[in-house]
Amino acid sequence: MTKKMKYNRILLKLSGESLMGNKSYGIDPEKVQAFVTEIKTLYDKGIEIGIVIGGGNIFRGLSEAGEAMDRTQGDFMGMLATVINGMALQSVFINNNIPVELLSGIKVDKIANEINPLKAKQALSDKKIVIFSGGTGNPFFTTDTGAVLRALEINADAILKGTRVDGIYDKDPEKYNDAIKYDTISYEETLQKELKIMDSTAFALAKDNQLPIIVFDMNTNGNLLKVVNGEGIGTVVN
Repeated sequence: MTKKMKYNRILLKLSGESLMGNKSYGIDPEKVQAFVTEIKTLYDKGIEIGIVIGGGNIFRGLSEAGEAMDRTQGDFMGMLATVINGMALQSVFINNNIPVELLSGIKVDKIANEINPLKAKQALSDKKIVIFSGGTGNPFFTTDTGAVLRALEINADAILKGTRVDGIYDKDPEKYNDAIKYDTISYEETLQKELKIMDSTAFALAKDNQLPIIVFDMNTNGNLLKVVNGEGIGTVVN
C-alpha cells in the first residue's frame, strides 16, 4: 500500500436498485461496469473490500410477497435475488482481471461457497474482493442487517453505504429544497430524529458495536476513493 487511508478494510453496501441504471428493473451491464471501475481504484491502492448488494432490482421479499405469498418464502426469494446480483458483479470483476470471491448466506453450492468469517478474512488478506450474497441466510432480516453482520465478521473499519444522494439530510432532499445535510451525526441523534439510514435491527447492531456508517453518493465518479481517504464526502454516523 503506497498510502495509509482512513479506512483500510471496508464493507461497501449497495442497493439492488443501483444496478438498474436507467432501466426500470433488472441489471444494466454498463452500470455494473461503472461500479467495478470505481471499486478498482480502491483495490489498486491496497484497500480490502467486502461488498453486500441488495436484490430490490429483481425481487423485494417484504413488499412483493404481500398477503398472497408466505413471508418466509418471499424473503428467501429476495435472498436468491442478491445471489444473482452477486454473480453479475463477480463476472464483471473477473472480466476486469480482479480476483474475487462470491460467498452466500444460503446454500448454492455450484455458484458460491457458504459464508465463513475466517475464510472471508483470509480471502481479503489474499487481496481478493469478497462479495457477500444471500443475506443473513435467514428470513425476516434485510440486506442492511446482513451488511452490518458481515462488516463485523470481517472486522471492517466502516460500512460505506452508497446511495443516490450525497449524505444524510433532516428531510428528503429530493422533495424539499430546504433540506439540511449533516456532515457528521451521532447514532443517538439519528434515532431521535427518526432518520432512516438503515432498518432498526441493522442500525442497533452497528450502534452497539460502534461501527461507523458513511452514507455517500455512489454515482459520482471519484467519491468512493474520497470517502476511504477521509475527505469529508457524505455523512459519517458514529
